[in-house]
Amino acid sequence: MARVRELLKDKNFSLLWLSQIISNFGDRLNQMALIGLIYARTPGSTLELAKLLSFTILPVFLVGPIAGIYVDRWNRKYTMIACDLVRGILVLLIPIAITYSKGMVPIYIIVFVIFSVTRFFLPSKLSIIPDIVGKDKLLMANSLTSTTMMIATIVGYGFGGIIVAVLGAKGGFYVDSVTYLISAAMISFVVLRLNRGLKGPGPVGRLTRLIRKTVIDDIREGFLYLKDHKDIRMVANTMFLLMAGVGSSYIIIIVFVQEALHSSTEHLGLLAMFLGLGLFLGSLAYGRFGAGFSKKKVINSGLCITGLTMVIFALGLKWWPYFFVAAALSLILGIFASPIIVSSNTLLHEVMEENMRGRIFSSVDIIMHIAFLMFMVVTSLAAEWISKTSILVMVGSAFSAIGLLKLIKAIKGR
Repeated sequence: MARVRELLKDKNFSLLWLSQIISNFGDRLNQMALIGLIYARTPGSTLELAKLLSFTILPVFLVGPIAGIYVDRWNRKYTMIACDLVRGILVLLIPIAITYSKGMVPIYIIVFVIFSVTRFFLPSKLSIIPDIVGKDKLLMANSLTSTTMMIATIVGYGFGGIIVAVLGAKGGFYVDSVTYLISAAMISFVVLRLNRGLKGPGPVGRLTRLIRKTVIDDIREGFLYLKDHKDIRMVANTMFLLMAGVGSSYIIIIVFVQEALHSSTEHLGLLAMFLGLGLFLGSLAYGRFGAGFSKKKVINSGLCITGLTMVIFALGLKWWPYFFVAAALSLILGIFASPIIVSSNTLLHEVMEENMRGRIFSSVDIIMHIAFLMFMVVTSLAAEWISKTSILVMVGSAFSAIGLLKLIKAIKGR
């Protein structure tokens, strides 16, 4: 089992990992700058925030399926570099739009394009890992990759808020642009173990096949591939369930914490940091010690424990409305949720064909966002008639029951 230090000695993986810490920090900073901009122009407007959110999510459904196809066709390293360069330039356009336009429409258009480019970047990042490290290092590589997002969450929101407060929204966008350019420069030095050219097996080569195949054919092929592979379907179902839980509790838990701890945002920010710390520690621990465990059992056990923790969080905070109770449970929730994500991504890397990674990761991303939006709307409406505590207990109980049933089935080997 590859240790953390051994993996980080791999120059190519270290460059990719560090570049993503910087890039993800820029993503969080970008979000803080956009929130700061909305607050400056339309203070207290939930409608404007909702509009902004819609322009970040729409590319998942409109661009995501097509992006996955071209990620499989193109060199993933060059795709990531191009995406970072384009996003770095586009972010610089936002301060210009702020200066010369009083309306938000130009900014929404730029945001939509930025997140459309991101739909090419994310599956490329997830798909490129097996091209850099060997199969024996995949679990640790996915664990460290997961920590990238956790580090960015912990550091990005905290320092991002400070940067925007000191430099303003425009200054935040300028710094964000620099992070993308640094990320692109670092990725350019990464050397892939697998050279992905157009030439494929057989005398005709890949180029001829790419010309003949249509985008519709590739989309159909990707969904059929997902449908016909049991392990990939299992991961897709797991991520749907996970994001359904996140969507169900996303709005509810914000108001629940505000009411329980009698605060607006300060406790929420600190709890997010404890959750991020838990995800970070869980990813590292699982990457270090989890190689001998069945990934399917880890996923199902994680669902069961995170569901139980959510129930304890809701009831515990209602009965003992103290910050340290919420912080401890947030930390535990993160520790046991992270192996679900790490195991799912590693399992996909192990069972997928190399030329299908982009389409499968894009398809799973679409499934996750559908679950998030659908259940967020349902529980937000349900909260008008059902108490927030009851909703959180029901969501957690459902998680725990499904995970336990799947775990029992996996143990019996059915």
